[in-house]
Amino acid sequence: MTSTSVKMIHSLYEDGGEGSPSNPVKFKAQDYKQLKETLLKQGKKFEDETFPANLSSLGKLEDFTSEQLSEVEWLRPQDLNPDASFVVDGALSLDFKQGDVGNCWFLSSIGALTLRKSLMARVVPPDQSFKDNYAGIFHFKFWRFGKWVDVVIDDFLPTRNKVPVSVSSRSEKEFWAPLLEKAYAKVCGSYGDMIAGNPPEAFKDFSGGVHMNYKLSKSPSNLWDVMDTAVESKTMMGCGTFTGEKGKEIFNKFGLVEGHAFAVTGIMQVASKGNTVNLVRIWNPWGEKEWTGDWSDKSELWNSVSSEDRDQCLKVQNDGEFWMKMEDFCVYYEEMDICCDSPNFVDGDTTCQWNCSLKEGRWEAGKSAGGPPSETENFWTNPQYRLTVKAVEEDVKGVKNVLLSLLQKSDEEYRSKVKYHAIAFTIYKVLSEAPKGRFPSSLFWDKEPVKVSEFSESRELIEFHSLEPGEYVIVPCTYEPNKTASFIITVYSKAETEME
Repeated sequence: MTSTSVKMIHSLYEDGGEGSPSNPVKFKAQDYKQLKETLLKQGKKFEDETFPANLSSLGKLEDFTSEQLSEVEWLRPQDLNPDASFVVDGALSLDFKQGDVGNCWFLSSIGALTLRKSLMARVVPPDQSFKDNYAGIFHFKFWRFGKWVDVVIDDFLPTRNKVPVSVSSRSEKEFWAPLLEKAYAKVCGSYGDMIAGNPPEAFKDFSGGVHMNYKLSKSPSNLWDVMDTAVESKTMMGCGTFTGEKGKEIFNKFGLVEGHAFAVTGIMQVASKGNTVNLVRIWNPWGEKEWTGDWSDKSELWNSVSSEDRDQCLKVQNDGEFWMKMEDFCVYYEEMDICCDSPNFVDGDTTCQWNCSLKEGRWEAGKSAGGPPSETENFWTNPQYRLTVKAVEEDVKGVKNVLLSLLQKSDEEYRSKVKYHAIAFTIYKVLSEAPKGRFPSSLFWDKEPVKVSEFSESRELIEFHSLEPGEYVIVPCTYEPNKTASFIITVYSKAETEME
């Protein structure tokens, strides 16, 4: 295949341009450097009026009684531990554990993020401290709908009896994780607005990368190879357990918390009794409640492997991290998510370089929100994007070469109030005699689409397609007509492509 330049989503902006990693958008117009310089000159500590230390920022926590809420006290880390530090010996998943806020989806994603050192350094700027030039102000960076944003916070943390209400440090002295969580709570509107979610949302906000979901009961035969490539490609991986009766049955039998998000932190092949065993390492953000089946911490199967493998893998401690064999992983977990800068992990082609282009769009009721293809009179009014796929050397017919992402944007201040529409793609092949510009309604009446996706009420719809060289029109739409919403459409391609 002809080599093409990699152009990932976070580099679609000019280096130093607004929204790029080196020049992120200032969330709520707060400039971290200017604020900190002023505070140091004045000898003051930061108090964030845009996310104040009160119940409004804590939000709705259904598991808390009114009495418990009245006991919440906002304290700075040094009030909790005079020897407070931002990071000690590197940021690791085992540094923290989940508290009383139901945001395991977010915390398991942080655990996966810690394995991506360069990305971790972008999200969690390392040059922050409670010792040098301390002014009670910190900042973190997230990718939000096509641009990086810099989020400023003060370091007041919600506590009860001097114990953090939410995520806490296992060592009681390291505070990068509680402060990262607070910054994301600010983006979501409150701590309560972080309750319930899926790892791909956090993965996306940590990287702006490509996400794929795998239903493990229907997993592809090459899933182990996909995971192996994912580890090589330095991805973030997460998984989730079953809910309902099946989830409870598995919990009672093997200790896996039902309806819960975990991080996948590694894979390993070991030789056991003359057989090769594929193992998956998983981490529970609770910091406890581990798998008790085969290859768990106290499993006798570890006596069947070499001492080198045993020493490398096995750490018998109640830290929430454990191993299980691949076959059990696919039976007792419901799904797995992988997120990476590029789609290389999907087909195992780690040498391929992907082109990437991004466009922002909008459906507007009565103007450009024509609904699904069945709305024959109005479907053509939806946004349309021309895509040219060019032939490349050694192109193989039928190989999936184009990945499409449709990401819904939201201007809602509070995450819990966001409602996503059912969205889909429809792709048509453009004939050589077709006019330039938008397709009129007549061109859709008798034309069969090349690809039609199922509608999904998800924040992001991802599809992987095989498109032969030629010109196409991509029509993103909502299931219900006249729904106003903004979106980002992104095309990753192995072939050389142009989107307009």
